[in-house]
Amino acid sequence: MTPRDWDGATYDRISTPMVELAKPVLDRLELDGDETVLDAGCGSGRVTELLLKRLPHGHVIAVDGSPAMIEQARERLGDDERVRLRLADLQSLDLHGERVDAILSTATFHWIADHDRLFARLHATLRPGGRLVAQCGGHGQVAEVDEAAKRIGEQPPFAEHLAGWPGPWTFATAEETADRLHAAGFAEIRTWLERRRMVFDDRREWLRTIVLGSHLERLPEDLRDPFLDAVDAALGDARETEYVRLNIDAVALS
Repeated sequence: MTPRDWDGATYDRISTPMVELAKPVLDRLELDGDETVLDAGCGSGRVTELLLKRLPHGHVIAVDGSPAMIEQARERLGDDERVRLRLADLQSLDLHGERVDAILSTATFHWIADHDRLFARLHATLRPGGRLVAQCGGHGQVAEVDEAAKRIGEQPPFAEHLAGWPGPWTFATAEETADRLHAAGFAEIRTWLERRRMVFDDRREWLRTIVLGSHLERLPEDLRDPFLDAVDAALGDARETEYVRLNIDAVALS
């Protein structure tokens, strides 16, 4: 499956809640400051920027599957020689023999269909003893949005394009993720779910740019706003949504 492209500029503007979620994940990654770290799903570079502050003598390989996100990250990070930006699908990532000391990822893995393949590729990029520290959407994430989108997608005129489609996400449980990590060669595995109530100042823009972007790509242009409006209306007046975050800590074996 070809990675979806994003509206990088809008994501950069509205992603403060995602950055706040990422900060405790970054805090879990112990660094001396001279490591090479893979930012797996760098988005517009806001979390990459925080990671670079932890690496005054290190480097970051920042990877994303969206050209617009890479361009936005390049604009944000400028000519910092400590970072290399790469457009790539994490499921087929190849660093051509280079291995990194650690991998950080936030808000990315749930957009990837094949977690077995993903974790195998990430393991292949880590040096023996290197750490994977990550967070993504987990089982139950944005359940009310998913339910509304599927229900409305079964109705005309959207059904021709959305009916029966399972959606773009892999929201895994902690237990199945631990099994996949073990099969990929990781050890010292910790996986757990946590629930967070999230508030987005512009819910419709959050739906358009982040949550329903893959849905909208499947629709013809003239049906995108009507679908977005229908899902937004179905969610009622609530300004909060529940995020279920899957946390991952693991160490690569040789």
